[in-house]
Parts: sequence; structure tokens; C-alpha cells
Amino acid sequence: MSKAAPKIEIYSTAVCPYCISAKNLLKSKGLEWQEVRIDTDPAQRDAMLTRSGGRRTVPQIFINDQHVGGFDDLVAADRSGKLADLLEVAA
Repeated sequence: MSKAAPKIEIYSTAVCPYCISAKNLLKSKGLEWQEVRIDTDPAQRDAMLTRSGGRRTVPQIFINDQHVGGFDDLVAADRSGKLADLLEVAA
């Protein structure tokens, strides 16, 4: 039985180096994600603010609808093992 892929969403903009870094980290782990561009869709910016508890910076990353945070938070979660735990929930 194969594992279900985790649902990963990244709120981002076109010119965000941290967004690119976050996507590269996920790509290095063989993961796929849905990118939500808040610079081209103002309604998505409002959704991001609501879901992230008011955080205005990008990226804002969600795994299986759980807020991870920004790029620094993603790296910290990866180093601590929390990222692996979040990804396993989808199994």
C-alpha cells in the first residue's frame, strides 16, 4: 500500500528569494506542493493572513493544513525532525 502524498501549500510571490529557497528544500526531499501566489490574487493574501494568524511575510507554508510558518521555520522543522513528523501524518 502506497503512502498518500502530504498536502503542501506555499503562499508566495514572484520575487521572493525565501519562497524559492523553501521550494528548493522541498524539491530536494522529492516533495510536491501547490503554490498560491498572493501577488496576483489579493483574495489569497487575505486567506493567507487568516490561516497564518496574521503573518504578512512570504512564504507561509502549510503541510496537511497545519501552519509551519516561513522559510526559517521550515528549516528549523527540518533540522529538529518536526518536518518528517508532519510529512508522516499523511501516511
